[in-house]
Amino acid sequence: MGVVGLATRHVVSGPLRNLWVVVAALAGWSVVMWLAERAATLNRTEGDLTLTDAVVIGLVQCLALVPGVSRSGATISAGLFRGLDRVVATRVSFFLSIPALVAAGGYEAATSASDVGASVGWGATVLATLVSFAVAYASIAWLLRLVVHRLISVFAGYRVGLATAVAVLLSTGALSAT
Repeated sequence: MGVVGLATRHVVSGPLRNLWVVVAALAGWSVVMWLAERAATLNRTEGDLTLTDAVVIGLVQCLALVPGVSRSGATISAGLFRGLDRVVATRVSFFLSIPALVAAGGYEAATSASDVGASVGWGATVLATLVSFAVAYASIAWLLRLVVHRLISVFAGYRVGLATAVAVLLSTGALSAT
């Protein structure tokens, strides 16, 4: 994902930074999540993971470069399409997030090192990183408990609702698309 993100950074930070793209991605990926849940056989466990599973799920993770496509929603959906049970798909999703997030954070730190030191300060940046880690860890624990008992497609309703709300705000001129 890091290589794809670096190669497409101008597209991602340019034309794709449009709220209509976000609306389409929110609604569109909701359909994918719903279909993944319906197609899921949930018959493969951690011991059944293959390199092909990791590559396929990793490639799907690249779609999350499009604003509005959830990285975890994309990777969990891919895992479900591959027949993994929800907990395994969720764990794989979070393990695959580590290199992607470290690469993105490293790139941002390297390209804006002078800006961070001057505007916010390194102390605040380190504190924010630690707080983000703690919140992410708690979120992962919560999501793992949730997926044991519930379908991931419950998030589809939220995503469609958000897409609808943003579309209404854009259509009425309350929000600007760019």
